[in-house]
Amino acid sequence: MPAPAALRISHVGLRGVVGRGMTASHVLDFASAFGTFLERGKPVILGRDPRASGVMIREGVVSALLACGHNVIDLGVVSTPVIQNAIRRYDAAGGISIGASHNSSEWNALKFFGARGTYLSTAEAGELLDIYHLKNFSFVGWDRIGELREQRDALDWYLDELAGAYDLAALTRFSLLVDCCNGTSSLILRRLNERFGMNFTLINADIQGVSFAHEPSINRRTVALQLAPLIKPVRADAGFLFDVDSDRVAIATNEGTAISEELVLPMIADYLLPQGPGRLVITNLSTTALLDEVASWHDGRVVRVPVGRQAAIDALATYRPDQIALAGEGTGAVMMPRFRFVYDGIASMLAILSMMLERGRTLAEIVAGYPRYSILKGEVPLVSKQIPALLMDLQRRYEGGTVNMADGIRIDWPGRWFHVRVSQTEPAVRVICEQRGDPPVALYEELMDLARSAA
Repeated sequence: MPAPAALRISHVGLRGVVGRGMTASHVLDFASAFGTFLERGKPVILGRDPRASGVMIREGVVSALLACGHNVIDLGVVSTPVIQNAIRRYDAAGGISIGASHNSSEWNALKFFGARGTYLSTAEAGELLDIYHLKNFSFVGWDRIGELREQRDALDWYLDELAGAYDLAALTRFSLLVDCCNGTSSLILRRLNERFGMNFTLINADIQGVSFAHEPSINRRTVALQLAPLIKPVRADAGFLFDVDSDRVAIATNEGTAISEELVLPMIADYLLPQGPGRLVITNLSTTALLDEVASWHDGRVVRVPVGRQAAIDALATYRPDQIALAGEGTGAVMMPRFRFVYDGIASMLAILSMMLERGRTLAEIVAGYPRYSILKGEVPLVSKQIPALLMDLQRRYEGGTVNMADGIRIDWPGRWFHVRVSQTEPAVRVICEQRGDPPVALYEELMDLARSAA
């Protein structure tokens, strides 16, 4: 497989390998575009994850925002959910998170948020990209340059919000093992231990900017290799693994079993749907069909949108807030109404613990109560332009199912489905195939062969 592109500029934002792809000029231009895009008169919130390149990028972002006349509040090294919480608390114009989440340490990214503290909509992101490409920046004169202020108490504000949503005192009964992947979750979990007496045992908790203990991938394979083998020796009630940014989470049961990242969203849907008026669950076309089955238990309905956070934000704006129970992806990323639809791995972990507490069951017992779905995921390097022909061929070959072509092609039959699409962030064709019960190996291999022949 060819090396992935070193720079990605899209509606999602700016992401790249620093130096080889993502340069200081990219950072300055994108931050200048965002400073031009935002309303003046309100501050802009800034934070970063611990990657070594974040210090350099932070200087460029601050310079560009000040030059556009914005006051900047720098939170330091914090998770993206902490930044989003601070945007609302300060009534800010928006914010920027510097961090590449689940990518390895040579990568970094700029993630942009509007005044609501959520990711930009497709229309907003399109406007930002237009400003960036045209380089039509609104710089101010020397006498109107913004001011920089450092603020270091945003983490406790964020914890106050968690404490208002969960009975943290009751959750201290659980002994938990957490793999922090040398990222921002260690700052949050240590503070939860200190303030609320939580019982988190942390591994890979030292903040690192260059060498993470392992790849920050949030999937069952990483949990099985890094976390699950330690659960029984330390007698933990559950295990959790976070990416560097703490916005995604993966889990291991008290029996030391690694659970698919696809199960996180259905579990939290099972917990939240009975609690509120919302009956809708928003997710993308690549997420497990177990979610539909769980939602049906509570008279809920799953709304599927194209893959990508912009599509989820657009869908959230389509419905009233009280209609939505939650939203998320099959990557361990979940948004809840209580937290104004922010992807937050820490809040997701506390929801799972609250579910264990209220039901009086172990995590292994809860997981065992769900029907078994087996999902296979693969990708093929994209080196040709024959993808439209591939999608039409798949539609002809696989008849008798329900076809959705909103993002590539997804075809559903009772108890089985597949989704083939071109990645928005990498030169690759993604193939996902799921079946209730045993894995759909034959269908998956056939789809991979067809994708290789076309891509």
